[in-house]
Amino acid sequence: MTIGNLAPKSEKKRSRKNKAIVDENAPLLPKAHESDAGFDDFNGASFSGAVFNLSTTIIGAGIMALPATLRELGMVPGLIAIIFMALLTEKSIEFLIRFTRAGKSSSYGSLMGDSFGKYGKALVQLCVIVNNIGVLIVYMIIIGDVLSGTSASGEHHSGIFEGWFGVHWWTGRTFIVLVTTLAIFAPLSSFKRIDSLRFTSALSVALAVVFLVIAVGISIIKIISGGIGMPKLFPDVTDIASALKLFTVVPVFVTAYICHYNGMYIIQPFVSLHTIDNELEDSSQIQGVVRTSLGLCSSVYIMISFFGFLLFGDGTLDDVLANFDTDLGIPFGSVLNDAVRLSYAAHLMLVFPVVFYPLRLNIDGLIFSKSKPLVLDNFRFASLTIALIGVIFLGANFIPSIWDAFQFTGATAAVCLGFIFPAAIVLRDRYDITTKGDKILSVFMIVLAVFANAVAIYSDAYALLKQNKTSRE
Repeated sequence: MTIGNLAPKSEKKRSRKNKAIVDENAPLLPKAHESDAGFDDFNGASFSGAVFNLSTTIIGAGIMALPATLRELGMVPGLIAIIFMALLTEKSIEFLIRFTRAGKSSSYGSLMGDSFGKYGKALVQLCVIVNNIGVLIVYMIIIGDVLSGTSASGEHHSGIFEGWFGVHWWTGRTFIVLVTTLAIFAPLSSFKRIDSLRFTSALSVALAVVFLVIAVGISIIKIISGGIGMPKLFPDVTDIASALKLFTVVPVFVTAYICHYNGMYIIQPFVSLHTIDNELEDSSQIQGVVRTSLGLCSSVYIMISFFGFLLFGDGTLDDVLANFDTDLGIPFGSVLNDAVRLSYAAHLMLVFPVVFYPLRLNIDGLIFSKSKPLVLDNFRFASLTIALIGVIFLGANFIPSIWDAFQFTGATAAVCLGFIFPAAIVLRDRYDITTKGDKILSVFMIVLAVFANAVAIYSDAYALLKQNKTSRE
């Protein structure tokens, strides 16, 4: 699914006011359209806008489960795994950028279609749909947990509004999530260009930093007061079951770093600028966006994981945000608890539309592949937006826990989008531009992804069956 083309380079000056022409080889985000086509002039995303958008789509709900990965792996292997996953993610995105430029592809779907035909494109679209719907449902669940409360663990944890005003119908989960959906999610999801979200993205990253600063501050205060013991440095492996359980962290890491399909939309303006106006002489600026974003996100991940695990130790919950429901044992602890939860809830609210953007485009491309571009059809755009938000809202109200969602999406759709598909494109090598090292790394990515996530799924299924058997006895 692509959007209008521009005039040839020889007509560059006139092209900025020409009407959009539908062309499936056109860049994803056009630089100019007539006002009657529903666009303002657009000259490509800025570097900072692309960095903030990409960082926003990386730092999502997965950050809350990262301290729990250190609980399973131990402090040292856990932090090494975060860095290793960042390096692997950077390389897989570099593969996508290289082949995007070689084939002048306009999206992740068209890139897979270029290598594997219509079935490859459809598979990418399906994975994006599955992953993004699951992730957005998780966002809504967490916001409901934070603002209203949750009993998913068997013990009720009061949300912020329940703590402030008590239990009422208007502090209930369904009403809180409904108001958030209508007042925040729906308006922000109505933008037709992702670069329009660059200011909310910057604010979202700032809120994640606020969350980090408060969590670090609490940890430092408790360290000074002697309220924190020595954390577990390495995993406790006593039998095969405990060894297999270590692999359950892999889907969480994959979910935390997945940004490939969103990144294709965010960095595409740079690729388009290079192709049309020749303003970027090489790909250094695109790689700079990716590396800056991954560096920023990895720093946040390491800090949150380190201080979150340091603060709560073996008592770290799957969603560390739930730990901030307890007494921290420091002055103004309740105020800091609310500040941590509010800042992260606000962060997720602003991340939501960035993840929603490719979801809507991929569903439209899968169902209405022969129709005119989505941004030129206001009725179809509005109908898809309303229908998708409705489905996500219903899912958030019927699925009580986020952990199973992370395990499912991370071990299936997310790992395909993040590592298996980029590696497969390299091995296919339609343009003969890969090196032997690239192919070796691609085989490593596929083997590691398939093996680690297969073991993670088996371990989760084994633990679930064991739990059900114990409950029956």
